[in-house]
Amino acid sequence: MLAPEQELLSSSKPIKYGELIILGYNGSLPKGDRGRRRSRFALFKRPKANGVKPSTVHSACSLQTAKAISNKNQHSVSYTLSRAQTVVVEYTHDSTTDMFQIGRSTESPIDFVVLDTVPGCHNKSGTMSSQSTISRFACRIVCQRAPPYTAHIYAAGFDSSKSIFLGEQAAKWWCSDSQMDGLTTNGVLVMRPQHGFTCESKAGSWREISVCGNVFKLRESRSTQKHGKPLVNECHELVDGTLIDLCGATLLWRSAEGLSHTPTPKHLEVLWRELNAARPQCPVDLHTLAFPSLERSSNPDHQLWAYLSCGHVHGQHGWRGSTEEDESQSGEEPGLEQGEREGECPLCRTRGLYVPLKLGLESGFYLDTAPPTHAFSPCGHVCSERTTHFWSRQLLPQGTQRLCPACPFCMQPLARHRKSVRLIFQGPLD
Repeated sequence: MLAPEQELLSSSKPIKYGELIILGYNGSLPKGDRGRRRSRFALFKRPKANGVKPSTVHSACSLQTAKAISNKNQHSVSYTLSRAQTVVVEYTHDSTTDMFQIGRSTESPIDFVVLDTVPGCHNKSGTMSSQSTISRFACRIVCQRAPPYTAHIYAAGFDSSKSIFLGEQAAKWWCSDSQMDGLTTNGVLVMRPQHGFTCESKAGSWREISVCGNVFKLRESRSTQKHGKPLVNECHELVDGTLIDLCGATLLWRSAEGLSHTPTPKHLEVLWRELNAARPQCPVDLHTLAFPSLERSSNPDHQLWAYLSCGHVHGQHGWRGSTEEDESQSGEEPGLEQGEREGECPLCRTRGLYVPLKLGLESGFYLDTAPPTHAFSPCGHVCSERTTHFWSRQLLPQGTQRLCPACPFCMQPLARHRKSVRLIFQGPLD
C-alpha cells in the first residue's frame, strides 16, 4: 500500500478505491499497526498502473513454456497437470487497472500482510496461531483506474518471481475458452450481501473464487480437489460490505462511497461522551459509571458491567445471588471465558452471564450513527442496535467447516439463543 502522501502527484487528493478491515481486532492489532501489518488497509490509486491480464497459453512442454516459468520479468500462472506436463498462462501489463495482493507472506509483492485471527486474542495474550491455514499469497484485488473504480477479487497472488504455482494436487481444469483455471488449497471465500452494507442488507451465500475470478458453490470440504458447481450468473466484483474469508482470517470490504456514510471514530467518541454525560449509576454500589475516552484507559471503579440475560448495567460488584452467597466473591465460574462471570441480577433476579462492557472501536463495522445501546453476547462489545442486528445474522467461517455468527470486534462466536441484548442503564438515562 502507498501512503496518501505518496499518492499526491500534484496538489490533487488521492483516489481511494476502498478499505479492507480484518474482523476480530476492534481497530488495531494487539501489538499495534506497523507497516503492512495492520487491522485495516486502504487501497489508493497508484501513481502508475501495475495491473496484469492473461494473454498467451502454453499447454505443451516446450522451450517457450520453460522460458515463461523462469522469466522473472513476466507474470505467469503455472498449472501442474502431472510430472510431465505443466500449462503456463502468461500475463501482460494492463494499463487500466491497479493490483493489490493479500497474504501471509512478508515478501514485497504482498501489500497487506494478514495472519490467522484467534477469537478474542486482543483481550488476552495477543498471540497468533502457530499453524497458519492462510496462504502465503492468498488473493489479489484488481481495481479499475477509471470511474466507477470497480474492484474484483481473484484467488492466489504472484510471488517475488511474479509467478503463481498450482501444484499437482490443487484443483484445476480447462475452461470452455481454452484457458486454465484452478483453486488454492484452502480456498478464497466471498459473501456479497444483498442491498450492500446498509440497514436493509441481508446476508448472501458464501461462494468460492477461482484464480481467474470465476464463482463457484462451496466445495464439499475446504481442501477437496473437486470444485463446486459453477455459478455463471454471479460475478467476483466486490460490493460494499463484501466479506472475504482466507481460511484463518475474515476481511470486510468497504467501498470508498460506503465509508463516506460510516461514522468516524470522532463521531463515536461524541456518542460515548453523551452517554457518560448522563451519568449512569451502579444500582448496587451507587457510584457513577463511564466508558473511557480514546485518549485514556478505563478506571476499574467506573467500568460498566452488564447481565446479558436481562441487559441491566451495573458496576463491578460482589453480588452473586441468593443461591450462591456462600461461594467465593472473587473467583470465576468454571467453564467460562476470562472476564466472564455468572450471577443473578439484583434488579430483576434473572440469572445469566455478568460481563464487562467494551466499546466497539472499529467504525467500519457500524451501519449507522445511532447511540451505543446494545451489546453482543457473550463478549460484551457495545455498539448501535442496527449494527448488532446486522452482524447477528451473518454466518462467518470458524475453522474449515463451521459457519456461525460472531462479534466483528473480537470474532468470538455469539450465544445461540440470544446473540445481543439491549442495555438498561440506571439513573438519569431512564
